[in-house]
Amino acid sequence: MTSPSYDERTLPGGDRTLPQYSSEHRPLYEVKANLFKGLAHPVRVRVLEVLSASPEVPVTDLLADTGLEPSHMSQHLAVLRRHNLVSAERRGSQVFYRLAYPEVGDLLTVARSLLVQILEDTQRRLSSTVGLDPVPSR
Repeated sequence: MTSPSYDERTLPGGDRTLPQYSSEHRPLYEVKANLFKGLAHPVRVRVLEVLSASPEVPVTDLLADTGLEPSHMSQHLAVLRRHNLVSAERRGSQVFYRLAYPEVGDLLTVARSLLVQILEDTQRRLSSTVGLDPVPSR
């Protein structure tokens, strides 16, 4: 008989439990975390958005779009390549970049949709506080 892939863990102060995942799932979580590390900078997100709008983009266009120095852009593109988010092809003196997988563009679209929902919800919550009485000061 095989054991389940997780153990049950009791939460402090209650009888509810959370799954404690086994070490066999750890590599997948680490890969996922590394994917999000690759996305964890506004410049890299912008580069991916530009790439998602075209089949391929020369690095000179990425530099023009972001206003970055070539050395800084190179570092960001290296991170994106290391995390398998983009691929590059040299043609003569020009390097062209493209999304490594079309799903990267889908991920950006879903993230934008989620952020819009979060902001709309936050705006509704803030709007509901407009008519509240002021908190008395001491």
